Amino acid sequence: MVTDLTPNEITIQVIKYLKEAKVSDLQVLLDELHPYDIAQIYDTLPDKHRVRFLAHLDTTQLAHMLEELEKEQQHHVLGKLGVEKSFKVLDEMDNDDLAVLLEELSPEKKQAFLSGMKQEESQAVQNLMRYAPETAGRLMTNRFVWVSHHYSVRNVVEKLKEFAEIAETINYLYVIDDKKKLVGVVSYRDLILAEAHEQIKNIMFERVISVTVDTDQEQAARLIQQYDFLAVPVVDQDRVLVGIVTVDDIIDVVIKEATEDIEKLSASGKNIDFDTKATVAASRRLPWLVLLLFLGLIAGTIISTFEETLETVVALAFFIPMIAGMTGNTGTQSLAVVVRGLITRDINRRVVMKLILRELAVGIIIGVTCGVLISIIALVWQGNAVLGLVVGSTLLVTLIIGTLAGTIIPLILFRFKVDPAVASGPLITTLNDVLSLLIYFGIATVFIARLM
Repeated sequence: MVTDLTPNEITIQVIKYLKEAKVSDLQVLLDELHPYDIAQIYDTLPDKHRVRFLAHLDTTQLAHMLEELEKEQQHHVLGKLGVEKSFKVLDEMDNDDLAVLLEELSPEKKQAFLSGMKQEESQAVQNLMRYAPETAGRLMTNRFVWVSHHYSVRNVVEKLKEFAEIAETINYLYVIDDKKKLVGVVSYRDLILAEAHEQIKNIMFERVISVTVDTDQEQAARLIQQYDFLAVPVVDQDRVLVGIVTVDDIIDVVIKEATEDIEKLSASGKNIDFDTKATVAASRRLPWLVLLLFLGLIAGTIISTFEETLETVVALAFFIPMIAGMTGNTGTQSLAVVVRGLITRDINRRVVMKLILRELAVGIIIGVTCGVLISIIALVWQGNAVLGLVVGSTLLVTLIIGTLAGTIIPLILFRFKVDPAVASGPLITTLNDVLSLLIYFGIATVFIARLM
């Protein structure tokens, strides 16, 4: 049984069948596997077995497998299939996945693939590619079941039987009028419970939640999350139904957007993974690091400016890393909270003010707690109450400022239509380092006479 085998054992079994030319046994094994499993097998197979493995997959299996592979692997597979078989596989693929596959090809290669496909499929893909990237129009599929509001339940069931194989989902049936405008939706459950002679317009829900072709994919994802949909219809400016966005595509969007935000928060650069070359990874990280390097020099300049203060009370140097580190950490925490909230919440003035006041309260609570604790430590260690006051009050002020900086900066960027995730963790940390040092040495200089 396939269910009893680990992925590695399945791959070994596939290699065994390929070597021994056990075609029927291999086909039985493949028929029990999910397209993702087949894609993983292909990805882990030695190169010498890959061509033979592809030869044993039918057109549908190849199409579904391609949809699970990374773009580079997709192009690699198409190159091994040959021209005629490639066209058949592309015809079988979901049009939204195919649009993604073709978008990075050269115009010549793209046109070659499109011209070799069935005219209907080729035209559908070209229609999708006319929409802007990262919109509902680019993300949608045209493989869905629509029904006329004149249909009876019996008519709908007959159409379902005819198109169920090619439809990406039949959980919802979208109802259109004579002008192909979206006027209602019927769930599969409601259809089963209705009488066969009932007209669809009498059982449909007229309030349909939909998105337009130019709706941002993040907004479409948020809509599906809010309403717990499995799919959402896509309409044009005249409310003509043109496609649907399904939850599986939305999951891909959510993962992609979250990954991009994490990359920006860490200033590691985008599109860096385990397989990225060292030179490429370094070139994508360097711009941020060079910027932070110069900001770090400012922090060094601040320390040198207050050299006399440091020479007078050497114990002040002990607390520099702690103050700078704590300020940067609390700013990064607030930044992560805000960026996550901007993705999942509708933002207005009331929400923003509530968030800022909440983070101010958080900063005060954290600042007072940590300030009192470090004051006691400084007093016990040095026996100097003034040193404890300087360090404690500095930590109180800097933690409040750090928390507010991590909150307000991404909100300002969001207000000016800039991705708030670019206010990366290292940038916030470095800015807070500069502010914390200025505050620390400023307070210490005021109390210098009592610190001696």
